[in-house]
Amino acid sequence: MAIGSKDLISNELRGFDDDRLVDELRKAKEELFNLRFQSATGQLDNHGRLRAVRKDIARIYTEMRERELGIGAGPTASEDAK
Repeated sequence: MAIGSKDLISNELRGFDDDRLVDELRKAKEELFNLRFQSATGQLDNHGRLRAVRKDIARIYTEMRERELGIGAGPTASEDAK
């Protein structure tokens, strides 16, 4: 799955377990750092990518918070078996 793309939608995030969400968050933050570094050095070609990655991070944080509050259920037993 590509970070910062339309592939990372809320329905897909709901199917991830907690460890996978943390891993995706780590990768997205790492990519955001790299993009900001490229922007500061003038090497960034696609500035829209910054916005997409920030939105992905927000989606991941939202899903994690929903689970914490009991609003989002996380993956079900049938999805874990897949």
